[in-house]
Amino acid sequence: MSDSIKHECGIALMRLLKPTSYYIEKYGSWDYGLQKMYLMMEKQHNRGQDGAGLAGIKIGARPGTRYIFRQRSNVPNSIKTIFNNIYSEINRNCPKGDKNWENPSFIAEDVPFACDVYLGHLRYGTYGSYNIDYVHPVSRENNWRSRSLVMAGNFNLTNVGVIFNHLLDIGQSPVDFSDTITILENIGHFLDDEVERLYKYYKDKGFSKREASPVIEHNLNLASVLREAAERWDGGYVMAGMLGHGDSFVIRDPAGIRPAFWYADDEVVVAASERPVIQTVFNRRTSDINELDPGKALIIKSSGECFTEEILPASKPMKCSFERIYFSRGTDKDIYRERKKLGEILTLPVLETVNFDIANTVFSYIPNTAESAFFGLLKGLEDWLNKRKTEEILAKGHSICEEDLRRIIDQRPRIEKIAVKDAKLRTFITEDKNRNDLVAHVYDVTYGVIKRGVDNLVILDDSIVRGTTLRESIIRILDRLEPAKIVIVSSSPQIRYPDCYGIDMSQLGDFVAFRAAISLLIETGRESLINEVYSRALAELLKPDNEMVNVVKEIYAPFDDNQISEKISRMMKTPDTKTEVEVVYQTVDGLHEACPRNLGDWYFTGEYPTPGGNRVANRAYVNFIEGKGTRAY
Repeated sequence: MSDSIKHECGIALMRLLKPTSYYIEKYGSWDYGLQKMYLMMEKQHNRGQDGAGLAGIKIGARPGTRYIFRQRSNVPNSIKTIFNNIYSEINRNCPKGDKNWENPSFIAEDVPFACDVYLGHLRYGTYGSYNIDYVHPVSRENNWRSRSLVMAGNFNLTNVGVIFNHLLDIGQSPVDFSDTITILENIGHFLDDEVERLYKYYKDKGFSKREASPVIEHNLNLASVLREAAERWDGGYVMAGMLGHGDSFVIRDPAGIRPAFWYADDEVVVAASERPVIQTVFNRRTSDINELDPGKALIIKSSGECFTEEILPASKPMKCSFERIYFSRGTDKDIYRERKKLGEILTLPVLETVNFDIANTVFSYIPNTAESAFFGLLKGLEDWLNKRKTEEILAKGHSICEEDLRRIIDQRPRIEKIAVKDAKLRTFITEDKNRNDLVAHVYDVTYGVIKRGVDNLVILDDSIVRGTTLRESIIRILDRLEPAKIVIVSSSPQIRYPDCYGIDMSQLGDFVAFRAAISLLIETGRESLINEVYSRALAELLKPDNEMVNVVKEIYAPFDDNQISEKISRMMKTPDTKTEVEVVYQTVDGLHEACPRNLGDWYFTGEYPTPGGNRVANRAYVNFIEGKGTRAY
């Protein structure tokens, strides 16, 4: 993705099932759990660069001793920072060389962060500031361990206001109107109810408060708590949490919008946002890793018992396709194949843009995340060339000479590394004209591989959101090579609608496809439709979410995909651009062919998986017309 957007958070949860002495004896280290958590978090660093946090719980800690530990950071290199802080705290409290380190019981009971359950988080901020208070895990602590709750998640809710108001209705006063705090207090409320229910039950049976506490912890119905809390949630989410006595959970939304995977053996139970993370860190095969089913929770009791349970009925599967296109690491077996297929499907549309002139076309890609799709495009080009070579050889038959045969066989796609991002370059706050000149140098190019005025240049990108970097940097600098034509290819379809389930794409005016549609309406004398849709959007926002429709679709309805692509192509040229520019997009059908199990496509089609999505789309349009640069949910 040449345009920079913020996106998915990452979670990592681990429950150690053996005593400390087991890991010392088998792996030669008391901090086996911390080491594995560090690796799982680093392997998901792509999912969070605004902050990181790690929390741990000691199960069965002595009364009066600390049993919840937490470190968070919102500075650069936050993962390294929190682990440096953790080990610094350990060394301060338990200096190296202390003979107690030879005693596993001392480690388990007295060493900070020598825990039984860990919860890690990588944050990409889509709400609030980058203040440390917004970095997960967040906690809600109580003198009753069963009421203490630590949580982290990869989520956005479209109706946080509804949940917030419910908390007000029951008499709470949340300290913040953020998704994170609201959900923490929401689950905490029903957790309190469950503990209170059990306490009354066992009190009536003659248990003292002291006697009741461990019995409550053992019999607490965590699935019931989650079921009552999640009843009002509208959004995409994977949330993970730990209770003070050691129960832990991971819950996934009913449409499976956000991803979650888990693995269990006799030593550990682990969960993460991406499958290859668990495979790599624990050296397991793809078949060993379980995907958490939509609407279900993975629940791990303090006893170590592990099971999944339905929390909400699964709805139509709408797993986020952007996870496959861009967000998740391409080391997953299925994601790698799907990204290659996205590129391969584009072969004929790309060849058509250059009149099938492979000899005078150079192919390349930007950025590195588009590499897998580029391999797929390359495969498609090679397959097409092989078919053409076969036909040419067969047409010549026995009359073919060695020179012709060599010429035919030597035909191959011309692959070059053309655009290279200068990671160290920063654009300073200056006058707009000067700033655009600085932006133009974010990418550099490889000189001497393009025949000026002769060669076409095809550049594959995995997605085009705003188009700003393309227009102000990439195309401007590619134009200096003076190719006959520049073709920008997106392996994803046109992004037309806001996302409200975790991706920071909430303002319609940011999308080049939306701006193109608005411009076309004006150019073709349909400008009145802009205000008509505004009026209809205002009317829709007065309806309940489950009755609302997405009227923003009407902005695109007068035009087909090609017309919008042609307009975007014109928009990508600055007044100084001399070369012809054409933009080619993946189709929605092509996306579904490549990613048949991840059908979430609302940012392309406007078909939202939850009722709140239509409200967000309509609100985003109203904000655009009214000139409000605020989030639509």
